[in-house]
Amino acid sequence: MALFSSLTPVFIAIICVLIGVILKKTNGEKEKCETKSKPLSHPWVDEDLKDGTDHHLEEEEVDEEWQALEENVAHVPFFAERYPEAEMIKRSQMFYDFLNKRRSVRFLSDEPVPREVIDNVIRTAGTSPSGAHTEPWTFVVVQDPDLKHKIREIVEEEEEINYKKRMGHRWVNDLKRLRTNWIKEYLDTAPYLILIFKQVYGRLPNGKKKTHYYNEISVSIACGILLAALQNVGLCTVTSTPLNCGPQLRVLLQRPANEKLLLLLPVGYPKKDATVPALTRKPLEDIMVVM
Repeated sequence: MALFSSLTPVFIAIICVLIGVILKKTNGEKEKCETKSKPLSHPWVDEDLKDGTDHHLEEEEVDEEWQALEENVAHVPFFAERYPEAEMIKRSQMFYDFLNKRRSVRFLSDEPVPREVIDNVIRTAGTSPSGAHTEPWTFVVVQDPDLKHKIREIVEEEEEINYKKRMGHRWVNDLKRLRTNWIKEYLDTAPYLILIFKQVYGRLPNGKKKTHYYNEISVSIACGILLAALQNVGLCTVTSTPLNCGPQLRVLLQRPANEKLLLLLPVGYPKKDATVPALTRKPLEDIMVVM
């Protein structure tokens, strides 16, 4: 009995140590799980610019019914024009020379542009490929001066915060050489603003949802085709991704909740005194790998 009494403090100490180890291990695993589940904080990341293929569902959306795409699509013969090799080389060089003249222009004239031209370039952008042919894009064309100015007010207010707080010293410093800031005069002067929205999911005539696969990649490809189409008709633009402006602009333009702003393009002719940075593009050997 005396032996047991003398060993009691030892047993108690061992038990306390074991409890401490168990609690520490449990807390460590909990913190590890929380770290894994908690997304990295990037204050400059715009939630609207994330790909929404697997978008987060709101509570009221969880029980909504989704519908698969139609199973059978008729296939028809395909014929493409084929050129002699010499003609192919000539056409590829000409097209490169043509697009190599494209520049981002921030000094745009208020000179009118035929509306039919805008219709055609957007129609051209709509020929872009898309995931499962869902065509997850909406091109909002703004020509009303008052609405353009409201867009400018929203963008400049957020952009000033971006430059001063969100973007960080390195990003702001990298932009200095391009002489850009949060003042966006071209949003007023350009005859048209084209705001491109990605549809993170679609709506069928019966009200059911349909998945839009790779919606951001699909819309980005369409934007590239749109830039080429604008260059083709002699119009200029600057690709603008108004950070953290998406929700406000979506409400202003009365777009539904499934649409997220991807890109804003002011479109018009360059001013007579327009300037662009004297930049060069990477040579072919720096951007292509042949294996």
